Amino acid sequence: MRKDLKEIAGRLAQPVILNDFVEYGGVAAAIETRSGTIYTGISIDTACSMGFCAEHSAVAEMLKNGEQHIKAVVAVGSDGNAVPPCGRCRELMSQLSKENLDAIVEVKNGVFVTLKELLPFDWKEDLEQKW
Repeated sequence: MRKDLKEIAGRLAQPVILNDFVEYGGVAAAIETRSGTIYTGISIDTACSMGFCAEHSAVAEMLKNGEQHIKAVVAVGSDGNAVPPCGRCRELMSQLSKENLDAIVEVKNGVFVTLKELLPFDWKEDLEQKW
């Protein structure tokens, strides 16, 4: 995991109130792929929950550029602290490639775990055994 990954995400975590219904940038994420490329994203929060997480935004950029294998990921709040990915983000990253279960995730400042450790009872494992 690149030492500056958290810093890269932190520079983007600047919340902006767009209007009465939308705020964006309160959380930013940086994904390092196996190729060494860094993709970033920001959160979008809406009044009716139509927004999305920073990790989803970064994943979209990664996929747009033809990559799917994650080496490391970190999300950072506007306070500069690492925040763990929500369940939806964990699931998205794990479904892109089984290899992503080995991705390193900073879940708290200085605390690193694999994506697999965040999905200890992964439903896909049972499904794969049946196929």
